[in-house]
Amino acid sequence: MKFKNLLVILTATMMLSACADWIFRIDIPQGNFLDEKDVKKLRVEMTKEQVVYVLGKPVLEDAFDHDTWYYLYQMKRGMKQRGENFRKELTIKFVDDKIAEVTGDFELSDEFNTPLDQ
Repeated sequence: MKFKNLLVILTATMMLSACADWIFRIDIPQGNFLDEKDVKKLRVEMTKEQVVYVLGKPVLEDAFDHDTWYYLYQMKRGMKQRGENFRKELTIKFVDDKIAEVTGDFELSDEFNTPLDQ
């Protein structure tokens, strides 16, 4: 009798574990989604106000250095069929409230080193 109960439980467990891919799990996006075309609009010597207009407010501002802004975006996929998890970062450093340096996972435009005034 015990063997029969154990066999039924094991069979039910195996059958239910096969249904694991049927459960819908949502994707979890976090942070600032930045489009490549918006990042290409950045130019050296842009003011903080202009950067906020182009990219929006940063997700993180350094508490001790107000001249460094961090734009972070992370996508955690709920199901592997929709792709891999990924993370993108963009760091903007300002000198005298104007862009001095931009680093991260995005390519800058060829005109980045040309200020908007010229």
